[in-house]
Amino acid sequence: MGKQLHLISDGNFTKQHLQIIKRIHRDIDFLHIREKKKTAKEIMEIIEALESIEFPLAKVIVNDRADIAVMKQCAGVQLAHHSPSMPLVKKCFSALLTGKSVHSLLEAEQAQREGADYVLYGHLYPSRSKPGQQPRGLADLREITNVLSVPVYAIGGITPERTKEVMKAGAAGAAIMSGIWKADNPVQTVEAYREVLDTWEGG
Repeated sequence: MGKQLHLISDGNFTKQHLQIIKRIHRDIDFLHIREKKKTAKEIMEIIEALESIEFPLAKVIVNDRADIAVMKQCAGVQLAHHSPSMPLVKKCFSALLTGKSVHSLLEAEQAQREGADYVLYGHLYPSRSKPGQQPRGLADLREITNVLSVPVYAIGGITPERTKEVMKAGAAGAAIMSGIWKADNPVQTVEAYREVLDTWEGG
């Protein structure tokens, strides 16, 4: 399987986001709906808006809400520390691709033991979405990818220029938020990420 590009919504989903997605959707592998302040109804409306632009729901991952992911036949659910437990979600929603957000090797190993299909690890570099927080860096990413057998996607401050070193550290792909949403030209930026991921030939 090739290296993947995951786009994470930034908690402030609007029609402008939809317009960007319409232009870049062929170049992203998954779109994560991460809208912590929105109600279940509002999240459903976002997914319906994605349907209206013919974005495939087989590429949608819903943060925290396995019920919505099942109701709308999305690809999966992304769990965090405040979410229902991984074993419970896997038992009740076995058809969903189930990921876990982790911040250490210990958390990553636990997620894998509990049945996570993949983990999202970060934040890797200084990030606009986490100002003032210490980034975790490539050495820790390398340690996790060496230990885990499930895919590890890196997140946090990853630019197109940094993507190659992230892949070299063993990541299965990159998850991007502000790097795309706040880009001057989101289309060109996504193409730049895609170019690195698609031409990666490392181990």
